[in-house]
Amino acid sequence: MIKFTILLKRNPQMTQEAFVSYHKSNHAQLFMSIQVVKKTVRRYIQQHALEVEFPGLPPPKYDGITELWFDSVEALGECFSDPEYLAKARPDEAKFLDLDACDFVVSTENPVKA
Repeated sequence: MIKFTILLKRNPQMTQEAFVSYHKSNHAQLFMSIQVVKKTVRRYIQQHALEVEFPGLPPPKYDGITELWFDSVEALGECFSDPEYLAKARPDEAKFLDLDACDFVVSTENPVKA
């Protein structure tokens, strides 16, 4: 199983609350309505940062995380190069994300404690 983890930085014109609301209520439904997403995505998790600080640690750099699971790297590539995804979801991402400040990791999991 391939895991695509996206570290999300919100659009600086949005509050954290507006970012979370849009990601949960608008973008998730739009993303899941796309045929290639239905075909290739095995699991989809959203995580949103809590506004907490800890002594000795820097403030968080990201506002949230999206985790997507695919059967293969090829399936991931198929999803994010699909014309419907590019026409519908990609423009929507710019509404709530600072795309240049987001990062991602493509990985496999190695559970240590499950």
